[in-house]
Amino acid sequence: MADQPHLAGPTEQVAVAWGRIEKWLRAHAPASAALLRAPAGEDDLASAEESIGLSLPPALRAWYRLHDGINEPAEGASLWPTAFLPGRQAWYSLDRLEDAYVMQTRDWEREPGHVPFSCVMGDIWHGLYVDARPEEPSYGDVGRWTVEYEPEPLVPGSAGWPLERWMSDVADALEQGRCLVGPGGRRIEDMWPALTVCGGLTWVDPHDARRIPEGRVLLDGPR
Repeated sequence: MADQPHLAGPTEQVAVAWGRIEKWLRAHAPASAALLRAPAGEDDLASAEESIGLSLPPALRAWYRLHDGINEPAEGASLWPTAFLPGRQAWYSLDRLEDAYVMQTRDWEREPGHVPFSCVMGDIWHGLYVDARPEEPSYGDVGRWTVEYEPEPLVPGSAGWPLERWMSDVADALEQGRCLVGPGGRRIEDMWPALTVCGGLTWVDPHDARRIPEGRVLLDGPR
């Protein structure tokens, strides 16, 4: 796990961690990198915060200042390049973030404060969020949301996984060509990066052949 004691806070850590991820994508998964949108402006961020009724945590805000999520692939193109976040997740644009948050808090009656930032493309039923409740110890941590259950930490029982540290751990997994390693050194064996024949990045479970469709190449060392 990369240690970055010289970085002052979440904003700086996100910039460094995402820089590593994006550099890797452009070198090894250009189809995924090509989907990245332009940075979100301050007006865009302020509008999103007003729409959902809360402030985005600094790390999440910093991430959107780098890119406003991703575009959907062109009609008929493969969806696999969208799945470049662990769990085969596609990064929301701010517009989609707003829609998902409103749907979850209004229609699903979920507790406010869990800001969704991803889902599986074409599937609105589960994804990842960042805790935006400043009064909670889990503020700024990444978690998992589903249509069936209340939001929960990404690694239950851990001390939390701040977005900036999660991003650094994702960068480590890509650069070292191995599974994602969570808080406390826990290896998440069903989250291994793999390259697709169309030039995208996805994440697979190497122990389940059904989850490695033909044409996916598992990473097995530094790149």
